Amino acid sequence: MSTGRLEAFSDGVMAVAITLLALNLAFPEPGSRPLAPYLAHQWPAYVAYVISFVTIGIIWINHHASIARLREADHAILAINLLLLMSICVLPFTTHLMASYLTASGGERLAAAVYSGSLLLMGACFSLLNAHTLLGKAHLLTGELSDADRRRLLRRGASGLVPYAIAVAVSLISPYASLAICGAVAAFYALPAANTIST
Repeated sequence: MSTGRLEAFSDGVMAVAITLLALNLAFPEPGSRPLAPYLAHQWPAYVAYVISFVTIGIIWINHHASIARLREADHAILAINLLLLMSICVLPFTTHLMASYLTASGGERLAAAVYSGSLLLMGACFSLLNAHTLLGKAHLLTGELSDADRRRLLRRGASGLVPYAIAVAVSLISPYASLAICGAVAAFYALPAANTIST
């Protein structure tokens, strides 16, 4: 399959997922309650929204870079890409779960574990896609990349898995700390120097 079709389909799925994040941002009916206190109370929804939006945006940027390196996509690449898209599509749900339970008196640790776990799953799927294209199917790459360069790209893309795994473990102690770690990973990958787009 041409990489153009793969990227167009992936772009559409990611666009829907990133749009669905905003549907979890609620407000009261006019006149039903004071607006300012309600909006202030919804801060977990805003924080989770920003983290998830930035994370999906970074994946979109790096996914484009990964696919742009390919001449064509084989069946395995398509299958792994579908796994990645599946992990991205669940983020609106896990984001809403995290935002809803963060300040609750019960279930907040599990919600944080599910949220950070969903980000870990997404990172793992993206790393699997990179590993398959950079190492397993290097003959499908458009340009000449040395083995060292391909492994460097793979390491940079997979470096977020460790803090995500830590966030899952930390969620059992403090959901706030878990959310902070996920936010730190998003902030790190948003920096140009940490972006895997360059070769």
